[in-house]
Amino acid sequence: MNVFYEEEGQFKIGTVLADNDASLQVEAPHGRRTKVKAGTVLLRFEQPPLANFMTDAQKLADEIDVDFLWQCCGQDEFSHEGLAREYFGHPPGPVESAGVLLRLHGAPMYFYKKGRGRYKAAPEDALKAALASVEKKRQQALKKDEYVAKLTAGQLPGEFRERLAQLLYRPDKNSLEWKALDAACEATKRSPAHLLDKCGALPSSHDYHLNRFLFEHFPQGTGFGAIEPAGVPADLPLAPVRAFSIDDATTTEIDDALSVTPLPGGNWQVGIHIAAPALGVTPGSAADQAARARLSTVYFPGAKITMLPDAAIGPYSLDAGAPRPALSCYVELTPALEVAAVRSAVESVPIAANLRHDELDAVFNADTVARGTVQHQFGPELMLLWRFVTMLEAGRGKADSGQGERLDYSFYVDDDRVRIVPRRRGTPLDKVVSELMIFVNRHWGEALDTAGIAAIYRNQGGGLVRMSTVPSGHVGLGVEHYIWASSPLRRYIDLLNQRQIIAYVRGEPPAYQASSEALLAALRDFEITYDAYAEFQRQMERYWCLRWLLQENAGVVTAGVLRENLVRLEALPLVVRVPSLPVLESGVRVELAVTDIDLLELTFHCEFRERLEFAT
Repeated sequence: MNVFYEEEGQFKIGTVLADNDASLQVEAPHGRRTKVKAGTVLLRFEQPPLANFMTDAQKLADEIDVDFLWQCCGQDEFSHEGLAREYFGHPPGPVESAGVLLRLHGAPMYFYKKGRGRYKAAPEDALKAALASVEKKRQQALKKDEYVAKLTAGQLPGEFRERLAQLLYRPDKNSLEWKALDAACEATKRSPAHLLDKCGALPSSHDYHLNRFLFEHFPQGTGFGAIEPAGVPADLPLAPVRAFSIDDATTTEIDDALSVTPLPGGNWQVGIHIAAPALGVTPGSAADQAARARLSTVYFPGAKITMLPDAAIGPYSLDAGAPRPALSCYVELTPALEVAAVRSAVESVPIAANLRHDELDAVFNADTVARGTVQHQFGPELMLLWRFVTMLEAGRGKADSGQGERLDYSFYVDDDRVRIVPRRRGTPLDKVVSELMIFVNRHWGEALDTAGIAAIYRNQGGGLVRMSTVPSGHVGLGVEHYIWASSPLRRYIDLLNQRQIIAYVRGEPPAYQASSEALLAALRDFEITYDAYAEFQRQMERYWCLRWLLQENAGVVTAGVLRENLVRLEALPLVVRVPSLPVLESGVRVELAVTDIDLLELTFHCEFRERLEFAT
């Protein structure tokens, strides 16, 4: 006796060795013996022999037209034996019965299984939907194969063009395009960016990184649309000062300026003048909404994305040549440069000059201040400011910090070529600006806190910097109150704080209360966004460093050892690990070979060549 039975969804055959009613001892054609439950047996037969039974049954099943079979079975539940009898027109033999069963089991879209050997035809609507789905998948498989073939051959399928950004930066891994791209990447051993670049889909490596950032943070583009120019109050008093700003040559949003004015009796007046866009960019206005969405100007080599539209920057940037609206902090100093009084004013400030770092660095530096003379039209003012900020720094307990000057880099991109210019930070020029900004941000923060007016403070403690509506001091700066209010053209937090300061100076109700959702939401969003912008700037600076290495054909560079195999390149702000670096002391200079620069992955490889002398 032979049996045809179902086990774990598979049909099998065997010879019965022992029949125990509830179970059978069965030997398979290949000799394996197994225990089979009687309830799983579908056919019992003596003939034909088992040798070709499954082959013949499957061949017969393959010849059966499943559509015809579906039409024959009606809508009621049926057994495979009954359907086989109807299909063949006579009582089916074992092979015929097994063949029909195999065909039913192999067409689950057509026939729903209802029990052992029993089925029910799928409803017509359900069958049509299932067949359409299968056909769709078949067409998708063909299309996927077509896509993969083109991609591996270095051709971009036309359908990919409108989805490039999504494929590169936020792929839908269930989409047909991504599955094809992923398969092509696997076949070519390339990353998606490299493969699409090979297909000519990326306009440039620079735009690949820029567009990733824009896709994430500026999905609607960087334009502002139609925004009315910010109005300027006509009744601002004119300040009797001659102010000047100090900025990098590329700065176009001039937030701050300084002035020094002699007073009767021998005292001096130092003016710290901050651009006042809060006078024209009112809460809820179109310009304010645009600034709230962006929260900060985005900086990166060769370009920037401003927080405010030109319609708001133009009237309030402290450009030279005319009086400009400003929020001023005046510090009255004695001849000994001790602070006698501090007051604030909302006014129009004449801007005499916009001084630039590259001009001033040559005449206002450690050597010239040591000699006590600065050969410049604002030389006397700069010297007085230098002496004052030196006292301010000492008053914060930072005069002996030992930080001194440090090396920084400025990036200038012209006609797709980059200049990376080292610049010393912590110079007299930097200290004049930074100390006076610290002073004004501390003073206004303290004034708002004393007056009980809400503000967003920048606190530091335990090595962490955080923003809060409650002041708790800034340990790193050595001050008890510190807000950001000196860059309102470039940071939204400064703009919010400036609104509060102007209300305080004028004795008006403040725009925000401490519990204001607008204040708290801006605080939460700003930190996340500001960090993301800073990370993008670092990424693009790294990109241009690698571009510089290619541009200058710099196959060999020098570097200084920081620790273990970590080195800092001398010509660029790049830190890299060098696996081949021998054990060397910190500060040792080394020569490295540069290879494998990848502008898409922003990686490169350095190989140790030789040891040089210690860095001086």
